[in-house]
Amino acid sequence: MTEQDLAARPDYDYSETDLEPDGSRNTFAVHMLSGSPYSELVAVNGRPLSPGQREQEKRKLKEEISRRQQESPADRAKRLEEFAKEQKRDQRFVEEFAQAFNFKLNGERMVGQRRVYVIEATPDPRFHPTDKESEVLTGMQGILWIDSASYHWVRAEAKVIHPVSIEGFLAKVEPGTRFLLEKTPVGNGIWLTSHYSMNAEAKILSFIPHRRHEDERYFNYHPTVDAEASDPKQ
Repeated sequence: MTEQDLAARPDYDYSETDLEPDGSRNTFAVHMLSGSPYSELVAVNGRPLSPGQREQEKRKLKEEISRRQQESPADRAKRLEEFAKEQKRDQRFVEEFAQAFNFKLNGERMVGQRRVYVIEATPDPRFHPTDKESEVLTGMQGILWIDSASYHWVRAEAKVIHPVSIEGFLAKVEPGTRFLLEKTPVGNGIWLTSHYSMNAEAKILSFIPHRRHEDERYFNYHPTVDAEASDPKQ
């Protein structure tokens, strides 16, 4: 994730499908409204909403547009700050990822129509994490696919290879924890996330197992429309 990609994120609307823990799939149309996203539910398990449900979601979108139009400067600043924190957190994690490993070229391959460099990532013992979120990197190894033409990340995989105790928490991240991030070009040299998944295995108090799974797919990127100036009923 480059600074250019990060800065461009608010300029794009997109669709998102989330795989829920119970196996269900919800799909959203994500609108950038006044600088931060709003998710409109459009399908459940691959099936479009009923006319009544669709009208309800459009009404919610219209109400949110109205709310953001009328919010105070302080409330707007707070909302934008929260979104900025999320973006900065993602950027910081990528920066920490780049510092946490030693990298070795392991050949080239084709991913779709793109030639990529395959890079092995092994832990760098000199790495010192700057926050709790990046502590998990000390116990991971990974593989990167780098586009040979643009040098953007196409795909990054990482897995925990030995337990990591998170400082300040009575928890330990266990082997079996895996992360996957895939990106796609959306135009003008910008690459944005197309797939993120995470399977976390952990123990709380060293003996209570805790599992977490996330799987999110992003697609249909297109330049954002100023929804505040348009009619969402369509």
